[in-house]
Amino acid sequence: MLNDQELLRYSRQILLQHVDIDGQLRLKESRVLIVGLGGLGSPVALYLAAAGVGELHLADFDSVDLTNLQRQIIHDTDSVGVSKVDSAIRRLGAINPEIRLIAHRAALDEDSLAAAVGAVDLVLDCSDNFSTREAVNAACVAARKPLVSGAAIRLEGQLSVFDPRRADSPCYHCLYGHGSEAELTCSEAGVLGPLVGLVGSLQALEAMKLLVGFGEPLVGRLLLIDALGTRFRELRVKRDPGCSVCGNAHA
Repeated sequence: MLNDQELLRYSRQILLQHVDIDGQLRLKESRVLIVGLGGLGSPVALYLAAAGVGELHLADFDSVDLTNLQRQIIHDTDSVGVSKVDSAIRRLGAINPEIRLIAHRAALDEDSLAAAVGAVDLVLDCSDNFSTREAVNAACVAARKPLVSGAAIRLEGQLSVFDPRRADSPCYHCLYGHGSEAELTCSEAGVLGPLVGLVGSLQALEAMKLLVGFGEPLVGRLLLIDALGTRFRELRVKRDPGCSVCGNAHA
């Protein structure tokens, strides 16, 4: 049940008929894995902690660098040189002491990633490279766990939800295939802080919709964000029956 402090803390979202007491209890009972605590993972972790998601599993093997602070708002100047996981735990614990925080400070290999995904109800991919996204997607398909995936670079962002529990849902590999060996990272191409904040906030929103069970999640849809022109475009994405990752998942 929710105690008096929780009822007060979450009162504004409990007032929403789409959440109510039952939805807040679902959030409290939920376990979520956030892969990456950088520009996308920062708003994701902050909003899900503030919203009362009961258990956040935080995965990042990197340390805070001064160049991160322009966009990775969960960290501060005093955190430079500190593990991103430890920096995030300090901030999130101050925001909401009611939640549980589980640390994954080492890089996740195939086995540890499978275990981490299997221990939660939902995964948010906030990483910044294709190989990690592919590995997270494969683990989510194998464990049949929904995945909220976001990306941002330069002045462009993308967002989608892949839910292997649904027969009509594509997976990340259906959409992107084997990717590109020449893909750029933010450190090479640059990115604006408010853009990753926007994509990460939308990821947190999609996660809450899935956990509580309201609205229409971005399953089978890819949201494209053009920050330069402040335009949003949506593409329909179908599951590939011949996908090497999820093709046999619904057989």
